[in-house]
Amino acid sequence: MIRTIQRILIALVALVLAFAIFIFARSEYALRKRVTISETALAIPTDAEAIARGEHIAITRGCTDCHTADLGGKVNMEAPAIGRMAASNLTRGKGGVPADFTNADYERAIRHGLKQDGTSLLFMPTRDFAALTDADVADLIAYMNSKPPVDRESVPSYIGPIGRALFAFGVLPMVESRLVDQTAPHTARVEAGATADYGRYLARACVGCHGEHLSGGPIPGVPPTFKAPANITPDATGLAGWTKDDFYRVFREGKKRDGSALDSFMPWQALGHFSDMEIDALWAYLQTVPPKPFGQR
Repeated sequence: MIRTIQRILIALVALVLAFAIFIFARSEYALRKRVTISETALAIPTDAEAIARGEHIAITRGCTDCHTADLGGKVNMEAPAIGRMAASNLTRGKGGVPADFTNADYERAIRHGLKQDGTSLLFMPTRDFAALTDADVADLIAYMNSKPPVDRESVPSYIGPIGRALFAFGVLPMVESRLVDQTAPHTARVEAGATADYGRYLARACVGCHGEHLSGGPIPGVPPTFKAPANITPDATGLAGWTKDDFYRVFREGKKRDGSALDSFMPWQALGHFSDMEIDALWAYLQTVPPKPFGQR
């Protein structure tokens, strides 16, 4: 009887060990895999208008939320079992990008989610940025190049044991470079205007939190303290019944339709930098998306 129990325990330990090795190997392979891309030779402007436009993109697309206003980086989340989400120092200061970091390296990180060596960046919301136009990426890089050096050591991101398991089974997309078409052509420019087409372009910045279908719900893998993003489709659990004035109130006052304050997780102060035209475009686009019940991401 004792020997039988010992054999069962040994088998269970072996099974757990094999599972752990499988999880580590699968996640480590994804992290170490190098991706080769065709580099896009962008002409980076240096004029004040382009830099100002780049700053507008950095704010409204969430770059400054993660990397801070001075682009010196910070730790955005740390839960040892899941991992650490740290945004690096993007400046030329001590602890920032290396001396040989080029404009092509910036583009590779922004639109492809890849490091200089072709391996993937952890937690980079590549799906939000992969479709950025050449013009917007060039202006964004121009803005980054204009920032003064910040001396702040970058803290590395990592994946904890539970995070690795969630990642290995496709629950937690910690490496979004694997979720985009790395060979897709990039659009040179999108005509700005209060249109649904332009709104669709702007709404790519919403996908990381509200999901591909924009119906919100808990973000996979984040701590339970994170508020579940709202449904922003025209469903009854979303924007059905909202007016454009209600929508404006979100961006201009940080308030919901009923007048209550938005959760602090919603970066309305940054999105409040959208112009009236951009808000109109987002509103026009969101009226066209298929209604989805809350939580279908």
